[in-house]
Amino acid sequence: MSAWDKIKDVVGSVAPMAGSMLAGPAGGAVGSMLASALGVDNTPDAVAAAIKADPMAAVKIREIEAQLEQTRLEVRGQAVQAEAKGESWLQRNWRPLTMVWFSALIGGYWFGYTPDNLSDEAVLSLFGLIKLGLGGYVIGRSAEKITKSAAGSGLLGKILKK
Repeated sequence: MSAWDKIKDVVGSVAPMAGSMLAGPAGGAVGSMLASALGVDNTPDAVAAAIKADPMAAVKIREIEAQLEQTRLEVRGQAVQAEAKGESWLQRNWRPLTMVWFSALIGGYWFGYTPDNLSDEAVLSLFGLIKLGLGGYVIGRSAEKITKSAAGSGLLGKILKK
């Protein structure tokens, strides 16, 4: 538990993402950002006191949270873009291959090709994994398409060139 972990609920009440980040490995860095923005000592107690004393502290913290979210989205977009432009066939196609495998697992379960000792808990866990994978796949593919369009290499780019 980091020193900043003890004020995660105070910060989380005004900025949920920043509060949760205080409890993680980036807690010290986020805490320092908050202290700097609020103009207080770089301690959890000083940040908590500033949040409780100054109504404008919430606005400042939400601005930091918005900057952190923007940075997070930019990094994700760069990763998807790098993956989409990758030279390796596997790098470009791992998500479709994963979804084919998940589909095979569902088909196998549907047609009774599962081990007899597979518990209901294990089946539900696998379906949860498949649901998570499907959500990530759909979102990832959408991000790829948006990235291609924004970069001008998709359909929109071709139309604009003509």
